[in-house]
Amino acid sequence: MFDGISSWWVNVHGHAHPTVAAAIGAQAASLDQVILADFSHGPAEQLSDALAAILPGDLDHVFFSDDGSTAVEVALKMAWQAHQQRGDTGRTKLVAMDGGYHGDTLGGMRVGARGPFNDAFAGLLGDATFLPYGDAEAAEAFFAAHGHEVCLCIAEPLIQCAGGMRFTTPEYLSRLAAAVQGAGAFLVLDEVATGFGRTGTMWACQQAGVVPDLMCLSKGITGGALPLGVTACRPPIFNAFLGADKRTAFLHGHSYTGNPIACAAAIASLSVFRDEDTLSRVAEMSTQYAAAAPVLSAIRGVTDVRWMGGILALNLATDVGGYLDPIGRRVADAAFARGLYLRPLGDVVYLMPPYCSAGDDLAFALSALEGALREVVA
Repeated sequence: MFDGISSWWVNVHGHAHPTVAAAIGAQAASLDQVILADFSHGPAEQLSDALAAILPGDLDHVFFSDDGSTAVEVALKMAWQAHQQRGDTGRTKLVAMDGGYHGDTLGGMRVGARGPFNDAFAGLLGDATFLPYGDAEAAEAFFAAHGHEVCLCIAEPLIQCAGGMRFTTPEYLSRLAAAVQGAGAFLVLDEVATGFGRTGTMWACQQAGVVPDLMCLSKGITGGALPLGVTACRPPIFNAFLGADKRTAFLHGHSYTGNPIACAAAIASLSVFRDEDTLSRVAEMSTQYAAAAPVLSAIRGVTDVRWMGGILALNLATDVGGYLDPIGRRVADAAFARGLYLRPLGDVVYLMPPYCSAGDDLAFALSALEGALREVVA
């Protein structure tokens, strides 16, 4: 069975990569878990240094958590508390994007688009302001008028993945960043799905030359082997929490924060990116997608075939549409019978396989996808 979605976008190097597996085994035999509060350990220190060396600009500080949702939750709390402690108590608005998804914790749902993921919890979420994704003029107008009231703006750079693989441009991201940061608000970029090479560069925001104030990471960080979340921030935010009074510290913690085995897996995964020139494989995948796009576009009922880096997506023309459209499940079943595992987003079908898939493996996946689409849609 070919995993066409990297097991929910996490297995960037494939399953059971020997370098990652060996690092996990060695670390488990040495130190399996230790509290990361008033304490530290080698793998957390080494991973912090490795991330700071490759993150954009001066994103030099990292806070460890458990997954993408908690990485976002940490970013929201950091941004809010930092403004409060700096005396910017009037900055109470949270701004997000239409169609966005930032996890299933209450804070993450608050800044996520309203829909099937969070309808049941509407009474718990509080308010947020949603701007149209990809509309730079709307963002500039809003922040010109209301920027002094805004605590943070959160967005997924270049691609809204869970929201239907909606693409935007580096120019939009650059203009959004200028509007947000120019107004004194914090820009939070959720690179949980787009980070670690998914868009062709290590970080999607690199393509726009943007350095956010906070960045959320997870999914591919350990090569898919173990759960780990990271919230990176710039020095001014880090400095807002320093002081003798513990009440001004960032009092947020998880029992498994910075787990040594997960950190060791992440260090090994970063070494694979370097030693195997992984981003060149992502470029090969994009070339294969470009060659397959005309064939897929010619299938009756297939629309808007698009690709970026290691991601290919398309829409299916149906009378239902949206995340709950059953046609995606029918395509997934037809693909499964051909040896390809997919998990469509309703009427949006996509491939996001591991980077080791470039070449014959990806050709197989594209052929199985084409066959499934012809069987179900055409």
